Amino acid sequence: MNDPIVIVGGGHAAAALCAGLAAAGLGPRVHLVCEEDELPYQRPPLSKSFLKNPDEALQPHRAEAWYAEAGITLHRGDAARSIDRGARTVHLRSGAVLPYARLVLATGARARGLPHLPSPLGNVHALRSAADARRLRRALAGAGAVTLLGGGFIGLEIAASARALGKAVTVLEAAPRLLARSVSPELAAHVLAVHRAAGIGLHLGVAVGGFEVEGDRLAALTVDGRREAVDLLVLGIGAEPEQALAQAAGLACGHGILVDAGLRTSDPAILALGDCASGPATDDSGRRLRLESVPNAQDQARTALATLQGRDEPHTALPWFWSEQGAMRLQMAGLLPAGATPHRRPGPTAAGFSLLHYLGDRLACVESVNAPHDHLAARQLLAAGRSPAPALACDPALPLKSLG
Repeated sequence: MNDPIVIVGGGHAAAALCAGLAAAGLGPRVHLVCEEDELPYQRPPLSKSFLKNPDEALQPHRAEAWYAEAGITLHRGDAARSIDRGARTVHLRSGAVLPYARLVLATGARARGLPHLPSPLGNVHALRSAADARRLRRALAGAGAVTLLGGGFIGLEIAASARALGKAVTVLEAAPRLLARSVSPELAAHVLAVHRAAGIGLHLGVAVGGFEVEGDRLAALTVDGRREAVDLLVLGIGAEPEQALAQAAGLACGHGILVDAGLRTSDPAILALGDCASGPATDDSGRRLRLESVPNAQDQARTALATLQGRDEPHTALPWFWSEQGAMRLQMAGLLPAGATPHRRPGPTAAGFSLLHYLGDRLACVESVNAPHDHLAARQLLAAGRSPAPALACDPALPLKSLG
């Protein structure tokens, strides 16, 4: 069919864009290029239920038959190797050459490794893909103790899963608190207390130095100058955008592939979205943001669809995030600004609450723990630019949604 659309990537952003294109009747124009030999699948369960249940299978976004019915051509297990922008072609590992009228890069991100640590080592793991999750699940089954390097979302989710499996769990975090780039100090302190109460050893502000390797295994780490034996090590020290393909093609990149509000790269025939894309913030700060979240991927897929259809609908969606860590469901709406003042709203149970962060009189961000209804109401307030007075917003007798 004329004017083919090639999408490179097998994550949530690519799957959501495929769904939008199919609904618009454009499926027969689409080629989906996936490096993994898997249908696009749900990734959040990989750090939680998938790790804990040896019988759990991947959860595809859509069945293979759906892609066939939509007319979408799948290229599974056949990674994109290069882009020829002049000829408007994508070259795959198999040698196949795909022409495109529009190209969409949804290449995601890769787990950050430790410099100077030999790789691969049999008892050192990271978690980004289904293959990673399968390897880690097998390793957890035979491990007695698990060390997590990094106190971000992925590290804490895996720590909670490992603890639920009865493992001795230690988390080592270089920063003076958990989740330093993601949540407020007040929420971080609560997360720390809950995990410690569950029996997870959390050590903050630590320096990890040398490595002791025996054969193909990591025997020990040097932590604050002390030798710490390692049974199983999981790296949760962040992710880097997968932008090598874009850089090799001469597209503008920073910490991510640079895009405008319509998700166009420096080549207007090429779009980028999801974890690999760095776009303008939706506020008036002038910042660029690269957000790693399922909601962001879904929101950006809608913007990409509009751009591909010739409609000008800039990406302005409110950022929001979530993380499940054991019995805690954390939900964040909006981006936390520096200097905001938190106000605590009681939740529906003793284990729940919300922190409403105000910058002056303006409600800027809401963080909720086990309070899903308040999270949904907060998203509506923030999207509408509504800022009820803190005394009203924190009164548990008043439903938050009633203040919009």
